[in-house]
Amino acid sequence: MTDQLYDPSLGLQALAHVEDLAALEDWRVAYLGRKSELMQAFGALGQVAADKRRETGQLLNEAKRQLEQAYEARKDAMSRAALTAQLERERVDVTLPGRPLPRGHAHPITQVIQQISDLFRSMGFQIIEGPEVEWEHYNFTMLGIPADHPARDETDTFWLTDKMLLRTHTSPVQVRSLLHVGQPPIRVLVPGRVYRNEATDASHEAVFFQMEGLMVDDRTTMSDMMGMLSYMARGVFGQERKTRFGCDQGFPFVEPGAQMSIDCGVCQGAGCRVCSYSGWLEILGCGMVHPDVLRGVNIDPDRYTGWAFGLGVERIAMLKHGIDDIRLFQGNDLRFLRQVG
Repeated sequence: MTDQLYDPSLGLQALAHVEDLAALEDWRVAYLGRKSELMQAFGALGQVAADKRRETGQLLNEAKRQLEQAYEARKDAMSRAALTAQLERERVDVTLPGRPLPRGHAHPITQVIQQISDLFRSMGFQIIEGPEVEWEHYNFTMLGIPADHPARDETDTFWLTDKMLLRTHTSPVQVRSLLHVGQPPIRVLVPGRVYRNEATDASHEAVFFQMEGLMVDDRTTMSDMMGMLSYMARGVFGQERKTRFGCDQGFPFVEPGAQMSIDCGVCQGAGCRVCSYSGWLEILGCGMVHPDVLRGVNIDPDRYTGWAFGLGVERIAMLKHGIDDIRLFQGNDLRFLRQVG
């Protein structure tokens, strides 16, 4: 009677044919679940004669133990096999070369700044920076720009207070460097961001970059300035470029003032739409430092002379790469940056 109450061999035979975890779960429900034949046998123990009940319970517990042990062993083996198969599918060959990552590059504006800085550094210039929030005293007064000059008007300048503004050029750093260094010789190059309160279009931005250079010594002349600026222009645009200087009194802090042009690289000076059919492209303004500016920083203009220049970095980059819209530099279009870079 006891042997006929429950035989675990049928469950063990069925377990041997289980091939996957889903089928294994079905087997567990069929042979160990609460509605299984084994659990029903446990439920029928009350019908067994009292003198046989203890022995029958022990046999049922032994059958349950055999089934549970077989189930756990089968589950463990199948889980390990599944994990091994998964690891094999996801195996990484560490001997393969890594996937190449896209290589970036400096922004076109940064490239021009670095190139010009390297050229002037080779000529003994020191690269310095200054505050972008500036006092009116340094931005205008010490550069000989009077109170009624149009540059002080709110249409050109971002005023923060009646005495403080966002600098409109990098020239105040030249004044600060003269005050800091004291007596010449002085050779500085000043790159940086400047601000103008004006409408944005293809050739104007409210925020852009400038570079200014300053040299003060007891023997420097305008020919030194022309030679160094020509060296810079050929280093940026090519050794075949020609340079030309013309009179320009648009800057009150230089006297005499000049503008520098290079021959058009598109038409080689013959005249085209790029150079407005003149054969020349203006790239910067320059001149000898006004004696009043030197006096303002306690430098004797009878003993020392100096020259300075200023250029728009975006204009140099536009001429160098043939770009016709200044707004592209700040547009963050990766297609443009990859093409120019």
